[in-house]
Amino acid sequence: MTSDPPKRSLLADPAYLEIIDKLFACNVGEYISLPQLVVVGDQSSGKSSVLEGLTKLSFPRDSGLCTRFATQIIFRRETHMSKRDIEVSIIPSSDLEAADADKLRAWKRSGAEALEQKDFVSMMKEVHELMGLSSSPNDGKPTFSNSVLRLQISGPEEEHLSVIDVPGIFKNTTPGLTTKEDITMVRNMVLRYMENPRSIMLTVVPANVDIATQEIVELAKEYDPTGERTLGILTKPDLVDKGAESRIISFLESQATTVKLGWIVVRNPGQQQLDNPQTDRDAEERTFFMSSPWNQLPPGCFGINALRDRLQELHSSITRREFPAVRIELGKKLASSRDALQTLGKERETAEQQRQLLLDVISNFQQIVQHALAANYGSLKAFDDPDLRLATLIVSRNISFAQDFLTRGHIYAFQTGCSQEDVSPDSEAPNENEILATPPSPTPESIQDSLNPSEPAAQPTSNSTRQTGGCEALQDILSADEEIECSVISGINSWISQLYRDSKGFEIGTFNHNLLSTLMRRQSAKWPALVHGYVSDIIVYVHTFLQKALLASCSDRQLSTNVLSLMMDELVERYRRAISAADFLLDIERAGTPMTLNHYLNDNLQRSRQERLQKELSNKVFTSKHHGPAIQLSDLQQQSHMSNSEHTVQDIHDILRAYYKVSCKRFIDNICMQASDHHLITGPRSPLRLFNPSWVISLSDSSLERLAGESTATKRRRLQLRKEVQDLENGRRALMG
Repeated sequence: MTSDPPKRSLLADPAYLEIIDKLFACNVGEYISLPQLVVVGDQSSGKSSVLEGLTKLSFPRDSGLCTRFATQIIFRRETHMSKRDIEVSIIPSSDLEAADADKLRAWKRSGAEALEQKDFVSMMKEVHELMGLSSSPNDGKPTFSNSVLRLQISGPEEEHLSVIDVPGIFKNTTPGLTTKEDITMVRNMVLRYMENPRSIMLTVVPANVDIATQEIVELAKEYDPTGERTLGILTKPDLVDKGAESRIISFLESQATTVKLGWIVVRNPGQQQLDNPQTDRDAEERTFFMSSPWNQLPPGCFGINALRDRLQELHSSITRREFPAVRIELGKKLASSRDALQTLGKERETAEQQRQLLLDVISNFQQIVQHALAANYGSLKAFDDPDLRLATLIVSRNISFAQDFLTRGHIYAFQTGCSQEDVSPDSEAPNENEILATPPSPTPESIQDSLNPSEPAAQPTSNSTRQTGGCEALQDILSADEEIECSVISGINSWISQLYRDSKGFEIGTFNHNLLSTLMRRQSAKWPALVHGYVSDIIVYVHTFLQKALLASCSDRQLSTNVLSLMMDELVERYRRAISAADFLLDIERAGTPMTLNHYLNDNLQRSRQERLQKELSNKVFTSKHHGPAIQLSDLQQQSHMSNSEHTVQDIHDILRAYYKVSCKRFIDNICMQASDHHLITGPRSPLRLFNPSWVISLSDSSLERLAGESTATKRRRLQLRKEVQDLENGRRALMG
């Protein structure tokens, strides 16, 4: 058979290959999968010798300078050059600090023709030192690096090709040099390159071992089960035992169906040949494959030149095929990285940046507050959250508070018209506990509310004072939920009679003026529970609104939490003021002197007396032929047969009923307008007004840092995303030419 190597084919698309190499140089390969040829194998598989054959360079063989990082070797044809030139640089790992990455990126070396062994050794020592790799046992430095050494070999005779060599996997540690952690790190590094769906795996395996059981072969099958991106490289055929060569040849023939890219056998120089600088590596290899039985191998399946040609073909093919997808994926990744960086918000390293950030958040927050109070819910998407529809929540709670107050706020239901009890003041009256107690389970079908006698009766069921859940941060100031029973249906006259009798003095036909205060305070005994439940609910609405509005204003949960935490003491103080205002109003209405200038009192009083009179005379009415319903004058002059005390109790009832209605309506308005609206919603000291520019300006630099300063994780993430965006933007410029 002929020993001439197959003729090399010139590639038609060197521009694509150059762009991909530029993407690698921009570190784009850290973020998206790039088409590449990756040399993988064990440490003793002969990878270095294969690379020496491809590059015509003598790699250092000192065990301390063995491959401890990935090496990208790029071949470029430059017809304008008269001789070969080698440029060496470092692509920093993406996980390095900016200063360390810049230091590696700035390092460059170049040399003509070839690097002499001593020069290569000196350069590799320098690279190891720059990468911060271990130089002596137990010096605390890492043994391997994720940075990439880049060798670009240019010249008039070179063909366009790019290959990445990664450290060889190993199972046993070298004392003082490698550790068990290094075994895992190298394995993960190799797998990261192998799992790239756009990579061609060049699996290097010695021919003098059981090839099928080699770990690198098993890994290649795992990541490429169809064998479409695995090219096998057999080394050390000269070490195969005599008579076992046929086994290797049979293996190569059988692999044609499982490894679609096939296998190539390469014979590397032995130690004796390496020591002789006059040795012609390629000539020695050709002579070896001309001998029997290796001359049975078909052309293209052996020799370093055949391997180089095959690599050029594969590199060109995969680059052309994947280039459009790479362009699309790079654009998507760049947009995604920009969005992630935008999500972190503006940088806030300095006090000025932190203060400006808070002022921007305040602007957004106040906009939400304004729209929420105006019920302009269509203006912002944030109002899809019902907890931010503050005006609606407040109005609904005001209405339910008024309804509960009017229907359940009084202990005893007032009588309408003529009393159904006619209880004598001298009769035995129930004790105070019995009077003020609420029946545990009322049995009548309805309870007539004398405040609104024309409305249907309410069903006698229990009702809670609270309509919101708890708020853990405010448990100390919020009132507990209580059950408010319906008003007692009957017994008000007996109750009034008892209190009248207990307070009776020397009055003639009248009653002690202090009696009305006592009756009012006892009749309104359920007011505090209703009011405290109502105010607590409003506080919960406001506090929940603050929490969610802050988060919607900055989209940074930690920042919004920090702001709320720093304002918490002042917020609680403002909540307490609202509760104090409610207590103040309760004290005035229940413990103060009954007083009103509202004519509605007299209107109610006269209406009660007229209703009673009409009811008493209803059976005296007759129909007049000329005047319709009429009553005789003598009937109007008819004297009631009630005693003075009975008349007085009846008057007290009517006066209490009239005044209670005036006080109740006045009190509801005052609570809603003062304790709720003024102190909690729209007043100048409302909690909604606390987060303002003045509050931010008053913060010290240390407070600003605690409040708005970025966490270490966020700073690291921001730096990472900035570098990612920069690398991808550089890659996009490389794509655009």
